[in-house]
Amino acid sequence: MRENTLTTPTHEQHAPASSEPQASFIALIPLLVFLALFIGAGVYFQNQGVDFAFYQLPSVIAILPAIILALLISKQKLNQGIETFIAGIGHSNIIAMCLIYLLAGAFASVAKATGGVDATVALGLSLVPSNLLLPGFFVIAAFIATAMGTSMGTIAAVAPIALGVANEAQIELAVMAGSVISGALFGDNLSIISDTTIAATRTQGCHMKDKFRENLIFAIPAAIITMIFFTLAGQGQADVAPQEIDFINVIPYLTILVLAVSGLNVFVVLTVGILLAGATGLFTSDYDFIIFGKDIYAGFTNMQEIFILSMLVGGLAALMQQQGGLAFVNKQIEKLIARFSKHKGEASTRASELGIAGMVALTNTCVANNTVSIVVTGNIAKDLAEKHQVTPKRAASILDIFSCIVQGLLPYGAQALLIASIFAISPIEAVSHAWYCMVLALVAIAIVILRKRH
Repeated sequence: MRENTLTTPTHEQHAPASSEPQASFIALIPLLVFLALFIGAGVYFQNQGVDFAFYQLPSVIAILPAIILALLISKQKLNQGIETFIAGIGHSNIIAMCLIYLLAGAFASVAKATGGVDATVALGLSLVPSNLLLPGFFVIAAFIATAMGTSMGTIAAVAPIALGVANEAQIELAVMAGSVISGALFGDNLSIISDTTIAATRTQGCHMKDKFRENLIFAIPAAIITMIFFTLAGQGQADVAPQEIDFINVIPYLTILVLAVSGLNVFVVLTVGILLAGATGLFTSDYDFIIFGKDIYAGFTNMQEIFILSMLVGGLAALMQQQGGLAFVNKQIEKLIARFSKHKGEASTRASELGIAGMVALTNTCVANNTVSIVVTGNIAKDLAEKHQVTPKRAASILDIFSCIVQGLLPYGAQALLIASIFAISPIEAVSHAWYCMVLALVAIAIVILRKRH
């Protein structure tokens, strides 16, 4: 069964049938209000010395005034504006995205509860040579993040172990922290069930397996270079105590990776993963059906914020699209593309890809959340891609790659804040050694500029 490709709302779906909406900067003001509230709250709490300052004001609350403003400035009557908003929320792409979020959250929750994370970490530690601890932890974090689909979950699972090993081997803590962050962002970018992958593929309308293969073109060279850097930076060594490995609990992770890459429908892949993860617990421990159900629900709950935000952003995007806001952004980016590509064709495509990369990177710098940045810029990126012959898989890959690059280098990003708190170092020290993100940025830009288009 092949995955059904869903597309994002088009101008024709929300605009009047007679013509495309006229470009209007005013229609973008609600989005700017959302960003101003979100960023402003982060800066305020950071100045107050609050931990995780940029995560104190929930994004789903910050966007509400923006939605109200969008309805007030709409040229439609209130009832029509609300209908446009609801149509944006209910678009098949948005609903599919949200359902996948729920299933991915459920799988991560059940797999962790049944010992899948611990088993995978133990397996990785058993394979790490004592004199290659830094590249070894990069690989461990990369595999776990690819399997789990979450950089935060990976850091939470791996960082405490990495800290103990670093202290024993007398490895500089900031370098070890950088190794774990690097691996976590590698996996988060590649993972089939990562929320960034879900957002990127659904907004661009491509198969997850195609985006995965496209990402490999960028990620593999960057990962090899990064491992060389961490190998050369290796300091000391430590014998890691043998870990008890339960191979059965690793099977669900391996299964969903294989099934997803093979092209099986993502809903089926995640459902199989949830059932398999639950089965490993039911047959190997005192795990029961009631706990299984509660863990599935806990996984749903963990995805609540991004689930609601995706719907609200879908509705806001529909309002801005109907009012000409997205047309205005497209027009401005088109001018930049025209300036940097005198001829159409390959040069125009290359400039468009760089434009998509810059747009999502700038947005992520503002909101400090890679998934939010993809959801916010997804529609605009799709329009640019279609106009300049950028394939959906390439557009999705670029969105995911450049959002993850920035996320891994933000000292106020959740990943840096979490690992800094575990290692008791500053977030700036941690991100200054997130070498994979730096290498990936250079590799990705080089590939976009130099790669031949067919």
